[in-house]
Amino acid sequence: MAASTHWIATAAAQAMLERGGNAFDAAVAGGFVLHIVEPHLNGPGGDLVGLFATAADPGTPVVLMGQGPAPAGADIEHFRSQGLDLVPGAGGLAAAVPGAVDAWLLLLRDHGTLELSEVLAPAIGYARDGAPLLPTAAATIARVAELFRDHWPSSAALWMPEGRVPAAGELHRNPAYATVLEELVHAGTDGTTRADRIDAARDEWATGRVAQAAAAFLAVPHRHSSGTDHSAVISAADFGEFRASYEDAATTAFRGHVVAKAGAWCQGPALLEALRILEPLADEDLDVSTERGAHTVVETLKLVLADRDAHFGDDVDVAALLDEAFIAGRRDAIGAEASREWRPGRLGDAEPFRPPLRRTADETVSFAGAGEPTVARDGVTRGDTCHIDVVDRWGNIVSVTPSGGWLQSSPTIPELGFCLGTRLQMTWLDPGSPSALRAGARPRTTLTPTLVLRDGAAVVAMGTPGGDQQDQWQLPMILRMLAGGYSAQEAIDAPTLHTTALVDSFWPRTWDPAGVVVEDRLGDEVIEGLRRRGHDVTRAGDWRLGRLSAVGIDRARGVLWAAANPRGMQGYAAGR
Repeated sequence: MAASTHWIATAAAQAMLERGGNAFDAAVAGGFVLHIVEPHLNGPGGDLVGLFATAADPGTPVVLMGQGPAPAGADIEHFRSQGLDLVPGAGGLAAAVPGAVDAWLLLLRDHGTLELSEVLAPAIGYARDGAPLLPTAAATIARVAELFRDHWPSSAALWMPEGRVPAAGELHRNPAYATVLEELVHAGTDGTTRADRIDAARDEWATGRVAQAAAAFLAVPHRHSSGTDHSAVISAADFGEFRASYEDAATTAFRGHVVAKAGAWCQGPALLEALRILEPLADEDLDVSTERGAHTVVETLKLVLADRDAHFGDDVDVAALLDEAFIAGRRDAIGAEASREWRPGRLGDAEPFRPPLRRTADETVSFAGAGEPTVARDGVTRGDTCHIDVVDRWGNIVSVTPSGGWLQSSPTIPELGFCLGTRLQMTWLDPGSPSALRAGARPRTTLTPTLVLRDGAAVVAMGTPGGDQQDQWQLPMILRMLAGGYSAQEAIDAPTLHTTALVDSFWPRTWDPAGVVVEDRLGDEVIEGLRRRGHDVTRAGDWRLGRLSAVGIDRARGVLWAAANPRGMQGYAAGR
């Protein structure tokens, strides 16, 4: 079974399963296709976080770490010397070292079965021959058309080849990226073993033409979201020093299951903290379809996201965040009315880091390529990021959320057909922050897939795009499945909500004290009840929030299942 945010990626993944490949072959094939079919939401110059369990060891969740660090030349002093008080939301100065491609190749080498040439064939074909442009992709190009024409001509050449914004449904071709992928395959042709051939492709990516061309092109000053021009600091050496890796997952128990996430270098532990807070509460307190449940879940999310912004960062230990005494204090902080304060918990004797709580941005925020194109505070869904889940007949199961390097991140590198991402915008130019900008440190990413285990074996892989909303949309789904008895598809289809009462992870990093965005299908009674409790509620429409997908194993019945998001009529689940 395969499920993803785009039907072509799901089809490519399913094709690998049909030809005898396993879940890892399928996920990698679908992941590279996502670069082509959702280019406004991810790209090879971006990053990813994955979680998986193998059929040989189904009880051990493993993190696939594809988040590159800050380049060696990236430090607070340099950014301050450029007249900046925030890392820009668009432009090469905000580029972390790309991690997605190496992570995909690492996963394929160690856990896949097919040759790289077979797995990359769908992506090469769509890049060379064309894929239909999504309406959201065409709309994104329209928003950045002036930026491309005036400041990023290499991006205009790729995405507006006739000098106009392409229409939805037009075939878009990217021959330069097809050539990059073909070069990765060719690099391993002399390898003795399959692993040797994939390692040769990894080396080619890290030290060959990609690294050299990206560093040279972005060294030329270009326009950033700050409205000023800067050179990037990333170098070819930065590419060469990064390799993706595996890590142990962070876990917590909930209602007879174990939920696994990546560490505090992503936002995943916030979901674990929320589950720990909610675990002993009555079922009606967990049902976001009721006023009481929606309020309780929103207030819980506000607390754990404050903890995220105060405490999360590279090399931060998750254990203290999940300590029972700390959790009990957070649970006690939930009141009957909406809090309008930013309230992180205190860990130990040190004061929590307090980021600037800016209701409005000091900078001009009209820069069309800035930040992550996610759900705006007015509730309008712009879409962001991608997601793919796969489970195979042997019991291998994997969930991956790739993002970054979307077409509006930074100028397109002409020889490569893609741009670099802007994940460094999630760091602070304040050395007191656990997620401060530091050379060699990973920015605290929003990417956060989930694995769920029961009776010592993985049974669900799930996730969603959504920036700061990713764990917010996954929490109601998990609550509905594990406490409410919903099927995965029922839980995805059910109306949902999220809070904007958090410090935005993306430039210009504003804060909204009591904002809640809801789907209208929650109903007038629930929505008005939230308003009476003091929440600032925005109606987003009936089917607007979340792009969740999932796959799973019903071990009792011996069957596999998959579920996908109907919103936007783009996600797709398939299998047989």
